[in-house]
Amino acid sequence: MSRGTSQGGLLDAIRYDLHQLHTGWMSLFFPRQRQQSHSVLGQWTPQSTAGKVAYRIWGVVGTLVVALLYPFVLFGFATRYYTSRIDRTAASLGVLGVVLLSVLIWGGLAALARVRFSTEGFYAVTAAGGVATVAAVLAYLSSRYGGRITTVLFAYPFGMTALFLPPVVAALYSPTLSEVIFPNSETLAVWLLDNVLDYRGINEILRARFDLEGFAYVGMWFGIAVPLGWCMGFLVTLANLMRPKSE
Repeated sequence: MSRGTSQGGLLDAIRYDLHQLHTGWMSLFFPRQRQQSHSVLGQWTPQSTAGKVAYRIWGVVGTLVVALLYPFVLFGFATRYYTSRIDRTAASLGVLGVVLLSVLIWGGLAALARVRFSTEGFYAVTAAGGVATVAAVLAYLSSRYGGRITTVLFAYPFGMTALFLPPVVAALYSPTLSEVIFPNSETLAVWLLDNVLDYRGINEILRARFDLEGFAYVGMWFGIAVPLGWCMGFLVTLANLMRPKSE
């Protein structure tokens, strides 16, 4: 395939996505927009003057909404690609295979902690690996046997917890990891408190009651993993609505 053909295919896909998003937006207020179209005459438009004005205003607003939303759709496509690979791997392994793989990975981290960390650090990393394994199994089960809502509400947060928890706990006892994770975690915590949680004094309550040290980092990353999992699940759902996997 030539470079020009590849670029043309990409542009065609982007045009299709933008058209579908805008059509979906228009159909929220003008349902016949999606239901009635003609290959020659095009899609349905209102005939009255007031209807035409409302149609054009709604279309301009939709253009702005689509421009803001489409980058998230693209991220949803990328997220769906990687999560689908993980899903296929988990499906081929089965629940026992997921357990064994998690034990192998986090058991290796625990073995390293046994050599490099104190006894307390070894126990903490081992416990985190056990929790991560349980979270991985719950993510597998809720994704495998639940519907889309169950997958978004439970599978993605459990999956993020399974990935985040052991490294963060290990960072509590590793000078090398802590130099990377802790400063970035503190920067992220300050940004969240000053922006996301700056509502009705929530950030001030958190600052007064908690200090970001020790296992407070673990609680912080668990608190991030859950909404982050929900966000990823929403973006994948949006990508599925936008362009089903069969396409």
